[in-house]
Amino acid sequence: MYIGLLEQSGLFNAGEGANRQLDGVQRMDASIMEGAHLKAGAIASIEGILHPITAARLVMEATNHVLLAGPPATAFAQYYKLEPLSKGRALRRSAGRSHASMAVAQTMELYRAMVKSQRMEKDQHGTVGAVALDRAGTVAAGASTGGVDSMLPGRVGDSPLIGCGVYADNQSGAVSMTGIGEGIIRLVLAKTMCDRLATGASPTVAARQVLRLLVSRIKGSAGALVLSPDGRFAIRHVTPYMAAGWWNGIGSPKVRGQFS
Repeated sequence: MYIGLLEQSGLFNAGEGANRQLDGVQRMDASIMEGAHLKAGAIASIEGILHPITAARLVMEATNHVLLAGPPATAFAQYYKLEPLSKGRALRRSAGRSHASMAVAQTMELYRAMVKSQRMEKDQHGTVGAVALDRAGTVAAGASTGGVDSMLPGRVGDSPLIGCGVYADNQSGAVSMTGIGEGIIRLVLAKTMCDRLATGASPTVAARQVLRLLVSRIKGSAGALVLSPDGRFAIRHVTPYMAAGWWNGIGSPKVRGQFS
């Protein structure tokens, strides 16, 4: 998928550009799923790896598991000699950070202060994701993220949770989510959208209905890439902007920063 290109660009909150948690550490999440056999792989809280999405794919293809997390997930990626994050960029990004060796009590104190002062950046997140349909009719979905701003160490969002941030099934479609993960998890949004597709809803209708549910029930914030097995797709969001693009194999890809 093109997710790897976005991870290495440093322009998005994934891979080289991943956010840091409040202890100064970049812990990244990713997942991938294919719709023919419902195989999936995911990585949570991986450190120092440029392409978490590749690690997630290795979980799917080289193991019988779905999710690996924490230091063992990092060791798994290192075993397969996945490319590390740039040391130079890591040093530049850490310059001026004072949270690198915080004790738990100090981290909690900072987190509470940020919540109280409303410094939780609700609309500034940049999970990268993709949905795809191949010539054999198999749909797939993936996502990679560095999480949200102002995260407690160990926080895991929706991206590595199959059914929440990502889902794919040839009988319904494929979905990749971006946004505030806590809300996406609580409503299991990716699977919920696929279930709407399975009942005959178009990608546009499925995305619109489920995102409205997210807002009405818990005032959540998210965007979605939704693809049906027949190639119809929708890009929807309840945030002011969401950069996304699409390509049908003909001509040049099209990219926009906002979708109705």
